[in-house]
Amino acid sequence: MKTRWYKDAVVYQIYPRSFMDSNGDGIGDLPGILQKVDYLKELGVDAVWLSPCYKSPNDDNGYDISDYRDIMDEFGTMQDFDRMLAAFHSRGIRVLMDLVVNHTSDEHPWFQESRKSKTNPYRDYYIWRDGTGPEKKDPPNHWRACFGGSAWEYDETTGQFYLHLFSKKQPDLNWDNPKVRAEVADICNFWLQKGVDGFRCDVITYISKPGDLYHAAQDEVVVGPHWKAYIHELSERAFNRFDTLIVGEAAGIDFRRACEITREDAGLLDMLFHFEHTDVRTMFARNQRSMSLRRFKRVLFRWQTLPKNCWGALYYENHDQPRSLPRFAPAGEYRAAAAKSLAVSLLFQKGTPFLYQGQELGMTNCVFSKEDYRDIQSVNQLADARRKPFGRIAEYFAERYLQRFARDHARTPMQWSGAPNAGFTSGTPWMKVNENYRQINAADQQKDPQSVLQFYKNAIALRKAHADLVRDGDFLPIGEKDKNVFAFARRLGNRQLLVVCSLSPKAVHFAVPAEFRTGNEQLLLCNAETPPTLGAVLQLAPCTCAVWFMETK
Repeated sequence: MKTRWYKDAVVYQIYPRSFMDSNGDGIGDLPGILQKVDYLKELGVDAVWLSPCYKSPNDDNGYDISDYRDIMDEFGTMQDFDRMLAAFHSRGIRVLMDLVVNHTSDEHPWFQESRKSKTNPYRDYYIWRDGTGPEKKDPPNHWRACFGGSAWEYDETTGQFYLHLFSKKQPDLNWDNPKVRAEVADICNFWLQKGVDGFRCDVITYISKPGDLYHAAQDEVVVGPHWKAYIHELSERAFNRFDTLIVGEAAGIDFRRACEITREDAGLLDMLFHFEHTDVRTMFARNQRSMSLRRFKRVLFRWQTLPKNCWGALYYENHDQPRSLPRFAPAGEYRAAAAKSLAVSLLFQKGTPFLYQGQELGMTNCVFSKEDYRDIQSVNQLADARRKPFGRIAEYFAERYLQRFARDHARTPMQWSGAPNAGFTSGTPWMKVNENYRQINAADQQKDPQSVLQFYKNAIALRKAHADLVRDGDFLPIGEKDKNVFAFARRLGNRQLLVVCSLSPKAVHFAVPAEFRTGNEQLLLCNAETPPTLGAVLQLAPCTCAVWFMETK
């Protein structure tokens, strides 16, 4: 029976490889997470989402799974997982797993069997097709893999191609095969029976493929023809048998379709991650130097109009996105103030906020050299650029892009202290530690009442103190055309919160509508030494944010 507990929750995403290393091998692990359970309890989060910790050869850092019922050797054992799960549950924190079932690793036993012969019982667990051209050695179509190159890989054993929308070591499962769907349901039930509280479903809209792969356009796979039917079946077999949160990564799903998919009576997803506000093409001005706050607000404000029987997921950062600083707000002199302003703008919208590890510290993008990149997408992008005509020029522009938008920025080790390697490991870290860890780390911020970390704790506590208003209150956008300030109100009955967040590195003025100047305003939260006075025009220092509570007669 679903209680919809997630409507009052704040979720914290952990990228295990970069969170905390307990044994000095330079790789984060489950015992390391266990060491930080109380840190997350003190932060105030209600649930954690773990990026994949299943057994994997790590072609895509765990998103290529070779055994869904075991733990990656580098991360620990199933006993470690059970201890970690119990520790979170004992503190009232729920645990979500990453469900990666569009594809497996090519080292998964299913695929090892599938590639042996055309008559193998596991052959139809994956998507195999004859090639084209005179010798049948050309791919079935011209689709490109998300990590570069063709989406088809020729296999000499049987003389056919298999489909891989990501790495060639990530063959796509054939969800049209009912045996595959049954296997996935069994996997979900294994973890749910163990006590896991739900799943984040990786590229879930990709699972269903067009019928005629020889002639289908590639965009037909982004939102496959039968994926909703398959997820509805999976919900009946697994998800809805438990009190779960099911959130889907839903590239290609627009607002209209989201309203259909996240309806509480649809039996599909409880909420989804859309990408409109993180799309580089729409979010940035033509000169690619500054984020357009007007466009950013336009997208987020529209998603606040989901019907009452739907629910939204709120996020600025995750393992696939660069840091929100400096992407959405300044990261220089006003980094801490900007991080606090972004925190307030996120936490008081309607929906479930998802925080990414280090976001609560105001961690920033890292300065990388070419040799520092570890993500398969970044490595392949640089390699592809070198192979192009005028390769040095192409590589230069690829580097420029990655310096701003590489997924690696989110994957640098968590900055726990000013000790060597940011306190993440006593060994050699698996990837570069951001060099600003001596200025930005959890140990220092725990001692500083004015730190970003303490501000996040206060903001989360304030959200909980006004839980019904934040959960059920109407969302009222304010100053939609203002290019410097992100402002809105939340109203429930005669109570309301006024939220004002400057994202400008300059002092700005902001006009406050008369309906929000009741005369009995109470300032609940502010990041400025001298809080602004609520009047017809707010005088806001750089990156100032504030939350007021008021009651109307």
